[in-house]
Amino acid sequence: MGFNEVSALTVLMQEWGIRPPSWVGSDPCAEGWEGIACSNSRVTSIILANRGLTGQLPSAIQLLSELEILNLSLNKGLTGPLPASLGNLTKLVHLVLAGCSFSSAIPSTIGSLEQLFYLDLNNNRLSDQIPPSIGSLSNLNYLDLTGNKLNGYIPVSSGTTPGLDMLQNAEHFHLGGNQLSGNVPPELFTSKMVLKHLILDNNNLTGRIPSTIGNVQTLVTVRLDRNSLSGHVPSSLNSLSNMAELHLSNNKLTGPMPNLAGMDLLYYVDMSNNTFDVSDVPDWFSTLQSLTTLMMENTGLQGKVPQALFSFSNLQTVVLRNNHLNGLLDIGTIYSDQLQLIDLENNSILNLTQSGGSNYTLILLGNPICDKTNMEKKYCIVSRSDSSYSMPPSNCEPVACSSGEVLSPNCKCAHPFKATLVVLFVSFSNLGNFSYYTALQAYLMQSFHSYNIPVDSVSVSYPTWSSSYYLQLMLEVFPSGEDRFNETGASTLASVLTNQTLPRPNDFGPYIVVLYYGKSGGSNKALVIGAAVGGSALLILVALVGVYVFQHKRKANEPWSRSIPLPWHFCFAMKKQYALKLISCHTMQQTWNSNISGSVPQLKGARLFSFEELMKYTNCFSEANDIGSGAVNGGGHDRAKAIATRAA
Repeated sequence: MGFNEVSALTVLMQEWGIRPPSWVGSDPCAEGWEGIACSNSRVTSIILANRGLTGQLPSAIQLLSELEILNLSLNKGLTGPLPASLGNLTKLVHLVLAGCSFSSAIPSTIGSLEQLFYLDLNNNRLSDQIPPSIGSLSNLNYLDLTGNKLNGYIPVSSGTTPGLDMLQNAEHFHLGGNQLSGNVPPELFTSKMVLKHLILDNNNLTGRIPSTIGNVQTLVTVRLDRNSLSGHVPSSLNSLSNMAELHLSNNKLTGPMPNLAGMDLLYYVDMSNNTFDVSDVPDWFSTLQSLTTLMMENTGLQGKVPQALFSFSNLQTVVLRNNHLNGLLDIGTIYSDQLQLIDLENNSILNLTQSGGSNYTLILLGNPICDKTNMEKKYCIVSRSDSSYSMPPSNCEPVACSSGEVLSPNCKCAHPFKATLVVLFVSFSNLGNFSYYTALQAYLMQSFHSYNIPVDSVSVSYPTWSSSYYLQLMLEVFPSGEDRFNETGASTLASVLTNQTLPRPNDFGPYIVVLYYGKSGGSNKALVIGAAVGGSALLILVALVGVYVFQHKRKANEPWSRSIPLPWHFCFAMKKQYALKLISCHTMQQTWNSNISGSVPQLKGARLFSFEELMKYTNCFSEANDIGSGAVNGGGHDRAKAIATRAA
């Protein structure tokens, strides 16, 4: 392993305040450090999800030039801006920083990561505009910026400036839950795209839905809900024959009711709370037989609800409240056995025909039919329930678990790994159909076992809808052979959960993982270089290459009153770099401590150097600037204001 990589890992370890038990020895590759993977003695992967990391992402990360995977997800203590030096990791394929607390703008240098396939920055505090340079990532497949504070326009290419329309290999645009403004640019969509998920919900977008969206025939899910979009829904939308989930609710859309007759595979449609022209119930209400969920509240509908709608075999939910529907409501004798809710509150229904013994909830409150004396009052007083559902009880015998333990589906007491899964979209609305969650549990078990994680069982329960109409699920993962997961197991679980390329049931879209953290905070640290005048040559050598970490509030003239440990990995690297074979690291540590425990040498012009300055003045610690190979003031050292001084 090269000196640069040892230096970078040491800086990361100091900045993040971590030292896993396996992080011993001088060579992370040879010693098998947890979370670090290597190829040909070069670091190619850092996976430290859910490790309790604090601090910032140092610029020194760029020294790991062979890095292909960087996953620091679910570390809420990671704060500050993303360094521009990320753009120097040109071999990076997966960059996963989801669920942290990074802030400020996404650096434009991220567009230099030409090999990047997977970019997930969801659920941080990132602000400013989406950098147009992301459009230069020609290999990008997965883009997730959900749940940040990004603002401004959606960038598209213009002249020599790149934009998101250039991402011809991307299947996922997840940009919901931000503060994006302006229109959805027509130039964003081309027929060359392979986009499957277009998620732009919960932003501040205005203007029309561009007709060019019909060019992307691969689209399966579109979420444009909860914006301020206006104008007519383009007729080209009807050509998207692969569409399964369509969300256009809570906008300012006008004009005629959209024709969706060409969407034969449509499961879930929600166009509620728009200002469409008053119109009769469209014909596609009777033809889209894959529908599970029809949400058309406050959309200007009038006339009769077709009986054929209720016969769709997969139908679960029909919400048509606050419209002008009238006449006879005929549900018929043949209706879906999955039907759970028919909500027609505040319409003009006069009569009802239905078979006896129905299992669904029917709400007719606010209709003239409820004024009739012979009307069953249960249809006129039923209120909607937002209660959550839990999985059916297991067949376990009653067991008294210890405090904090939970009984697993396999009847074992343990401390489970817990998280909330926030699913961006689903194909169903019947939260009480447990077969969906059973299927998800099976897929998760398969994924965990494929990574050799000792998992006994998985429980998915308590489904609820969030205010943004995302499905929230409580996840519990139970360990096998132990009463709880160790730090390594919990970290591996988190990294698997944040990998959205793993298989999952077709009924579930991608999800955001939310963990619960105690109070934590990062510590900003400064890099200090010192040199002793009149000391031993050994101390001078230590001072040349040592990068030491102090709290940023320490005053520059404050005496060093305590022993500062010499990082062992620097010691081993220095011995290798400068051939100090006869000097032990223990001796170097003692020498260091003895020299700094007394009075501080008074260096004229001494100051703190940032890591960026060190890399600049030494050309990323190039051997050309090796102090042992030339004059003290040669190479880049004179520009560093004589960092090193020859012993007297």
